[in-house]
Amino acid sequence: MSVIKKFKRAVRGEISPTTATLEILRRTRQSLNSRKELSLLKNKARQRARFLPAFARMSPDELLAHFKQRKSPSFFVGFVTQPASSDLVEQARRITDTHRWALLGFGEKDFGEKIDWCLDPLSGLQWPLDYHRNINLLRGDGSDARVVWEVNRLGHLLTLSRAYAATKDEQFVLEFSQQLRDWTRQNPPGFGVNWTCAMEVALRLMNLAGAFQLFRSSSHLDQDSLKSFLDLIYQHGIHINRNLEFSYLSTSNHYLSDVVGLLWLGLLFPEFDEAEKWRDFGLREMLKEVDKQILPDGADFEASTGYHRFILELLLYSFILCKRNNVEIEARYWNKIKGMLDYVLGYLRPDGYAPLLGDTDSGQVFPLRRRRADDHAYLLAIGAVVFDEQRYKINNEEVPEELTWLLGQEGVQSYRSLAQTDEEVSSRGFADAGTYIMRDGDLYLCLNASGAGLNGRGSHGHNDKLAIEVSAFGRSFIVDPGTYVYGADLERRHEFRSTAFHSTVQIDGEEQNTTDENVPFVIGNEAQPRVLHWETSAVSDRIVAEHSGYRRLKHPVVHRRTIVFKKTEREWLIDDEFLGNDEHEFVSRFHFAPGLNVTANGLEVTARDEALRCALKISALNGEGKFELEEQSTSHDYGQRSESITACLRVKGKPVKLSWKVTPIKL
Repeated sequence: MSVIKKFKRAVRGEISPTTATLEILRRTRQSLNSRKELSLLKNKARQRARFLPAFARMSPDELLAHFKQRKSPSFFVGFVTQPASSDLVEQARRITDTHRWALLGFGEKDFGEKIDWCLDPLSGLQWPLDYHRNINLLRGDGSDARVVWEVNRLGHLLTLSRAYAATKDEQFVLEFSQQLRDWTRQNPPGFGVNWTCAMEVALRLMNLAGAFQLFRSSSHLDQDSLKSFLDLIYQHGIHINRNLEFSYLSTSNHYLSDVVGLLWLGLLFPEFDEAEKWRDFGLREMLKEVDKQILPDGADFEASTGYHRFILELLLYSFILCKRNNVEIEARYWNKIKGMLDYVLGYLRPDGYAPLLGDTDSGQVFPLRRRRADDHAYLLAIGAVVFDEQRYKINNEEVPEELTWLLGQEGVQSYRSLAQTDEEVSSRGFADAGTYIMRDGDLYLCLNASGAGLNGRGSHGHNDKLAIEVSAFGRSFIVDPGTYVYGADLERRHEFRSTAFHSTVQIDGEEQNTTDENVPFVIGNEAQPRVLHWETSAVSDRIVAEHSGYRRLKHPVVHRRTIVFKKTEREWLIDDEFLGNDEHEFVSRFHFAPGLNVTANGLEVTARDEALRCALKISALNGEGKFELEEQSTSHDYGQRSESITACLRVKGKPVKLSWKVTPIKL
């Protein structure tokens, strides 16, 4: 790709000349710093941990005793008082005995007798130990950096440490130590795929810090293993600080993860000489990013519910950790977190799961329990205790494992003592996010009128403008297809974010926003959806929204969608209007959830759940032709895919209004 083309892609969106100039200067400095870093890494032995004078003067025995016995800083309270479940101990034994643990949506995987930390466990392809900035992450050979990164976040070591806390079985400590020795030997700082992304380094650091809180009492933690551990996490801090994923054009979940990693390192290891600097910088930058990345209505600005969950975990856990260590955060930032929880409460379906708008890579910040990508409700339970908010107690029985470990038994008791509200979650529009929810009892419709994300720059948004999700009778009928994969299969990556995979209207076979299959994390901003009208009442909701993605056609068209929800009649009426002239092909699609029996009969399509004896019927109230059924796929977790059916109606000619009635039916 030419330099000019790269620059144009980089400065997409609304960028001022001043910002563009600053970014050019930053990239120039970064290039110079990269050469310096490579020279340092080649010519210098591994960076050893450096301590404040009081700790630097300690003998190895004294330093070991200090870390074993210290009472501060404070970690999450459940890491002191919480016993582990039998299921957790069994998971830990599988990790120790057979090197098996869950990997994203791929299920439990066997990582071999001797773990190769630079091997893609799915494709079997090896990643090179080149300088981290020289590694091409999109190799086109079926390998997936995201999968390797997940393994190397070392979240499974949290499972070992928590099982050890409950059982005091030293085998878990020995396994932890052996895996960490192998990892350190195979991953010299700054070389290999596991150092290419500072965000991944930060998340690994946080998981290692958490595991250490429980393993440090073990008799197998000796002077040498402590020294190796402290050297390793210090190297992580140095690497993050050198390779911050900052840009004047836009920052995202990557930069936020970087600075949060430094915050955790500075908080939890105040003995390091850089600890205060890392802590203060991390806290300051985290709060700046909250102001930049969290929209006024509480949504993350990347046009993705999956990344909203990730950012909410990142911030909520960090705020709790700061509070535990008497680091004050202004009330307005806590209110931002509450706004993020309100957004989750608003978009969760009646079945308790989330619509997967935009990208999701199933990422979790501090994986105390493996959660599939559309499982977000556990964060509300934590929020219910943190904010003493009964609205967030949507499940009266289950206490999420995360709440227990983060907030301890006192948090569990507080959660159980909260009265569950009788007030139903009502219809709500999130204007900044572009997410509008029509709901009444078991009925739910989500309209997506979000932009490309990242202030128009686009990264994790999809071509899903004016697409809908519909649920009834406690099950999903029309769904967003999810994400499936990133770099392992660029064709599938493109499909899952395409207009044709979403429940909206495609015109002339074009995408709503421009995309390039070979550039999987760039999407155009041509659609720019806007909501013209939104109202909600006890008896009905109404929304009118449009997008301009097809104004770039030779004969421009604006797609306008109006949805009326008649709550008493238990039905939705949808009008699709096309503002323009000349002839086009209009393809209306409804993407159904897996496991439904979908049949088409002329201008009607019915999706049945035979077990629940319920169905959803979609009737075309005008137009010609007949519904056709297409085989597509749906993914609720990264790497997981299920076969599903999409109903498709094609109309050719000059723009007309297409009208639909969507009706839940009890069989």
